Amino acid sequence: MTGMPDHDHIYTNEAAQYDLLISREDCRHNIMETFRRLLPNLEHLDVADIGAGTGRLSCLLAPYVQSVVAIDASQAMLDIAADKLKRTGLTNWETCVADNRRLPLPDHSVDVVTAGWTICYSANSKVDRWNVHLETILAQIQRILRPSGTAIIMENFGTGDEQPNPPDFLTSYFHALETEYGFSHAWIRTDYRFTSVDEAERLSRFFFGPDIADKVSAANLQTVPECTVVWWKRV
Repeated sequence: MTGMPDHDHIYTNEAAQYDLLISREDCRHNIMETFRRLLPNLEHLDVADIGAGTGRLSCLLAPYVQSVVAIDASQAMLDIAADKLKRTGLTNWETCVADNRRLPLPDHSVDVVTAGWTICYSANSKVDRWNVHLETILAQIQRILRPSGTAIIMENFGTGDEQPNPPDFLTSYFHALETEYGFSHAWIRTDYRFTSVDEAERLSRFFFGPDIADKVSAANLQTVPECTVVWWKRV
């Protein structure tokens, strides 16, 4: 892709616009269905959502789990997550600013760690020593999980595509999850349904860049297909 937006800038300075984008994601509700399949007895589980952003997964899980802590490197993103969680009236949540490689939680303190579209920023092949970063993050996840806990990682498996088409720079990371770290995986559709073609084009250009935005505009897409890969492992 060419002319890709600066996601670090977006997460720090345009968090509200980003939150509008993700509010359009997963119009078929496949993410929650996946959680229910992987996590029986949700109501008894303490969850750490790392790289939580504006609370996409934290807000989804909070009504159903015992507790959730949303962790992200961006205070601006967490401010929006906290506002959304406050508006639910729930009190079983907290937020914390931290890097995925230095999680500020005690050993064996949660039953589930979720990581949605976040580890990829440290573990893609464009990043120097990506494999070391991956090892560090997974060691942190292992450290904070209780025995028989579950790690769930979600990543891009093709935005704008109806069938899996993962970015080349993520394939080594995915291969390592499967062959070195013993994760299982499946893919789901997490399509975006926008209020109009104009909104679809504008928000796609904002975050995904011109290639996908031009495709959306040319095909008059109000629903933009997306594939997401779900990796999971019980410790």
